[in-house]
Amino acid sequence: MNTKKYLILGAGPAGLTLANKLKEAGETSFLVLEKEAEAGGLCRSADVDGAPLDIGGGHFLDVCRPKVTEFLFQFMPEKEWNVFDRDSKVSINGKIIDCPLESNLWQMDIDEQIEYLLSIASAGCNTGEKPPQNYTEWIPWKLGRKIAENYMIPYNTKMFGDEIDNLGAYWMEKLPDVSFEETLRSCLTHVPYGKLPCVHRFYAPKEYGYGEVWLRMADAIKDSVEYGKAVTGIDFNTLTVTTTDGSRYTAENIITTIPWMEFSEIIGMPEEIKTSISELKYGSVEIEYFPDNVDTSAHWIYYSEPELAYNRILFRHNFYYGSKGYWTETQGHRLQQSDRNNFRYLNKYAYPFMTKKKPEIMKHLLEWAEKHNVYGLGRWGEHQYYNSDVTVGVAMDMAKRLMGRTNK
Repeated sequence: MNTKKYLILGAGPAGLTLANKLKEAGETSFLVLEKEAEAGGLCRSADVDGAPLDIGGGHFLDVCRPKVTEFLFQFMPEKEWNVFDRDSKVSINGKIIDCPLESNLWQMDIDEQIEYLLSIASAGCNTGEKPPQNYTEWIPWKLGRKIAENYMIPYNTKMFGDEIDNLGAYWMEKLPDVSFEETLRSCLTHVPYGKLPCVHRFYAPKEYGYGEVWLRMADAIKDSVEYGKAVTGIDFNTLTVTTTDGSRYTAENIITTIPWMEFSEIIGMPEEIKTSISELKYGSVEIEYFPDNVDTSAHWIYYSEPELAYNRILFRHNFYYGSKGYWTETQGHRLQQSDRNNFRYLNKYAYPFMTKKKPEIMKHLLEWAEKHNVYGLGRWGEHQYYNSDVTVGVAMDMAKRLMGRTNK
């Protein structure tokens, strides 16, 4: 076996960023293994009905991290992107309201506004109660029981299923932050106030799907990527991985961006850490394409209604110009049989669940693995609910850290 200095598992945003940063620094002894036939991971795209469709669901390039966008523009220049002000909405009891809901209650009837405002005013965060650590208790503590019961809990039950009661509250920075005073001001002025959600402005390619930038990054290191290599085993004693076709690869440093659950054989890891991996939870998502245009300006809409199997619709004709139609996103535990012949794609690994046990599990796992020169990176390597731009940023930082450590 040819030993590489760096062996990278997975050619998604994390793995591709790390590999290209290594190359940029003059490193040549690295190899990327990817189980699929092309790069991109959850950010891959396909040509469906004559236009791009993102088969991993709705992933966009946030404008808020200049170092990340500058890096990606090296592969796909800024002139090849359109920039949008996010137009997202929520469907609550059949009524479409701008997102975030708590900043746009003024779009409801006056009696409903009053009910929601009274509920928010009595929320625990406004009455001095200590914040809960359980997600389902934190939501009414922060937003009031009416938003919790009519929107957030139904929607997130669609997302997380039976695991919703096992979620922690430590990852709530992903949610908009809107105070009661800002909600009240919005109702009085009909102007949304408060912290906007992540990806409030974003880039989308002009002529391609979001997967294009990752294909170009893979092409920049094409001699150092092997496709069709599904990793199934890892040996911490020899720093060797095995794949389903019987291939074996060894390295001085292994960086995994794939889910830890994908390792069916782990050698040299303490049993208690190995067992804890099985306690990590995740969700799958299926996207389904529909060719009809919908009369809406929204880029996407979140649907809380339990009777609807899907939880989100993305209207691609509003961000991929020249296209038509939309796609739905449905969580794996809510999939239904269908006799339609629409394009469908199931992503087994879509969302890492932020369970109460997850931080401790990953802390012990990553600390122990790093002592053996194995590093977890990105949404799946760290089991973190990272957006793609965040993933690129942490991978850039990892490249700097790895080169600093291994060059000592």
